[in-house]
Amino acid sequence: MNIVMTIAGSDSGGGAGIQADLKTFQELGVFGTSAITALTAQNTLGVEGIFPSTAEFVQQQIEVVMKDLPVKAAKTGMLFSAEIIEAVAQSLKDKDIQLVVDPVMIAKGGASLLQSEAVKALTSSLLPLATVLTPNIPEAEVISGITIKTTADIEKAANIILDMGVACVVMKGGHLEGEDAIDTVYFNEGTSFSMQTKRIATNQTHGTGCTFSSAITAFLGQGYELREAIIEAKKFVQLAIQNPLNIGHGHGPTNHFEYKKENGNCEVIIIETN
Repeated sequence: MNIVMTIAGSDSGGGAGIQADLKTFQELGVFGTSAITALTAQNTLGVEGIFPSTAEFVQQQIEVVMKDLPVKAAKTGMLFSAEIIEAVAQSLKDKDIQLVVDPVMIAKGGASLLQSEAVKALTSSLLPLATVLTPNIPEAEVISGITIKTTADIEKAANIILDMGVACVVMKGGHLEGEDAIDTVYFNEGTSFSMQTKRIATNQTHGTGCTFSSAITAFLGQGYELREAIIEAKKFVQLAIQNPLNIGHGHGPTNHFEYKKENGNCEVIIIETN
């Protein structure tokens, strides 16, 4: 049995966070474990309350699971504070696992999910441990410290992030304009490629980042090579977006059932960029 872990916040509305991660793991046939960094009171309209775990308890959750179960890959989502980030890094630094870091900072409704002083801890402690980082454009701007408007800016920001010790960064292009959505993947050895999909006009996108990163984690946990894991995860999240559940009155959740229903059939155009 392939065992993976999510280290993230709970979404009481079920569309993102721990809930989205565990649904994704289940759909992709891996056994999911978890360490919860914070409880939230939220729905599709927004986050109304956050109750963080202590850093010590987050670390205890990780270590208790990993001393019993052979976790092959893990992901982080909402980590909330510098103290929690440091505790997670301390727990994972000597573990032989692949780590996917989704640098969750802002909820779809606009609520801040990462304290400002936590960014330094993220870049100095956690990113050097990461197999892959999956920022959207606003997150990449915060981490790299530059404004991103063009493809040249994307590459510059990616290289800044790679210099922080990350093995691979997926620069998600959903926040940029254009008929197609293009994510560009950069590896620390200097290669890169892009994934192009049709842009879908919808607000049913709550939890897309969580779902994408947890799908990468699930595929890595099954033994997929990193490039293949990223491409398959893109198919998973694209199918989840283009076949919405249409529930809730705000930013509705994605459809985690669709990848299995469609047997993974989804058009993702791969463009070799370097």
